[in-house]
Amino acid sequence: MKHIDKGTVVRTVLLFIALVNQTLIMFGKPVLPIGEDQINTLADALYMAGSAAFTIVASLIAWYKNNYVTSKGKMQKEVLQNKGLTK
Repeated sequence: MKHIDKGTVVRTVLLFIALVNQTLIMFGKPVLPIGEDQINTLADALYMAGSAAFTIVASLIAWYKNNYVTSKGKMQKEVLQNKGLTK
């Protein structure tokens, strides 16, 4: 089994941190302290939930598309490496 390159690991860890942070914000546990008075309407709560959902979906799609996680992707990476087109 080939090992995953450092860039993929770093992107994956940063993505996981971003997703955890966004989810905490969605459930009212912000990393940065924000007073309850700032989030006092249903519209604000819905906006935050929609924003979190969009961030999660977009991030997962970008991560999947931009990393060699599938067997086809791993073969593509090998071809690129053999031709000197990647690090």
